[in-house]
Amino acid sequence: MSVTSTLALTHLVPLAKDLDENKVTPGTLGFIVFAVIGGVVWLLMKSMTKHMKKVDFEEAPEPGNAPATASAAADGTKGERTA
Repeated sequence: MSVTSTLALTHLVPLAKDLDENKVTPGTLGFIVFAVIGGVVWLLMKSMTKHMKKVDFEEAPEPGNAPATASAAADGTKGERTA
């Protein structure tokens, strides 16, 4: 250990004794982790929005309301099967 790190630790130890030992706080590392997670979620949402704008979705008609096909209309069978 260098002299400066030892000196810094000797100054921080008395400060740590003043804090309540039963109280736990996230501190700077907790804030950094939370900020990184928030940034990643923001980037994912931005990417998802961009990809969703590219989707060209047309809903298929319901099976009961589908019009007869052109070949069935030409036969006059209206989609009936013959054996």
